[in-house]
Amino acid sequence: MQKKIPMRQCTGCRTMKAKRELIRVVRSPDGEISLDFKGKKPGRGAYLCKNVDCLTRAKKSKALERSLETEIPAEVYAQLAEQMEAGDE
Repeated sequence: MQKKIPMRQCTGCRTMKAKRELIRVVRSPDGEISLDFKGKKPGRGAYLCKNVDCLTRAKKSKALERSLETEIPAEVYAQLAEQMEAGDE
């Protein structure tokens, strides 16, 4: 019997993918927004594909703001794009 693979929806392109294929964007309990490549940080999370296009779409539609239940400043989007281009930390 095959083990169940957890699926999550990308907030940018709205497609369902395996959890390991996505990057988690986290709002920590103190309100800080960051990328979580391991999926272990505490806080409320939303998932994005590993390309900047999905981040741009999520920014345009304000999908991340709805998912994380907070306003996200433009500087944070720029930092997220830089972290995403840099890859796994």
